[in-house]
Amino acid sequence: MTAPLVIDYYTDVLCVWAWIAQRRIEELQDEWGDKVDLRCHYLDVFGDTASKMAEQWQSRGGYEGFGQHVVDSAKPFDNAPVNAGIWRDVRPLTSGNAHLVLKAAQLAASPAVSTDLALVLRRSFFVDAMDIGRIDVLLSLAAQSGLDVEKMQLYLEDGQAMAALQRDYHMAQKMTLKGSPSWVMNGGRQVLFGNVGYRILSANVKEILAHPTNDMSWC
Repeated sequence: MTAPLVIDYYTDVLCVWAWIAQRRIEELQDEWGDKVDLRCHYLDVFGDTASKMAEQWQSRGGYEGFGQHVVDSAKPFDNAPVNAGIWRDVRPLTSGNAHLVLKAAQLAASPAVSTDLALVLRRSFFVDAMDIGRIDVLLSLAAQSGLDVEKMQLYLEDGQAMAALQRDYHMAQKMTLKGSPSWVMNGGRQVLFGNVGYRILSANVKEILAHPTNDMSWC
């Protein structure tokens, strides 16, 4: 049996483009099934949101301006609803805590369970306007999702979750990924970044699967 195509998928949970891309991820899995192995990783885009707003959005309305930008960006996508109150009424200080909890879930349960929890966290922020920068909120959501929070806390306390997260951050920097979302395929030789249409994503997968040993794939 041919080994599945590994896709290393890097996102920041507070990134609206990763929220929009969720439907494409689902389509990818529906179309290709076990022919692809999607491995979720995290990178630092919203690690310090206060500084990000001050440096990049101060002259464009600050948090309110960025919030409107997020709402406007998601409008064309029916599958990615966005609460008008995010960044205006709820302002997570960091995405780092969410990424850390997701790594703890991965260690305490499985990568698949962690991926499911990531979707819960995104929906909680973008739809329900919950502050997923807070550890108490994150652990509450994990418990509601059926995870063993006490077991997760062991990985948080002993540093294993942090070490796993730092590996993700380090690899994202090593590959000089431009941001969230990023799809890394073909041993790092192909990287798709940002608001990539599904047909482009699927075409790349199709070409690599058709020529799995061709290091010089043209797509």
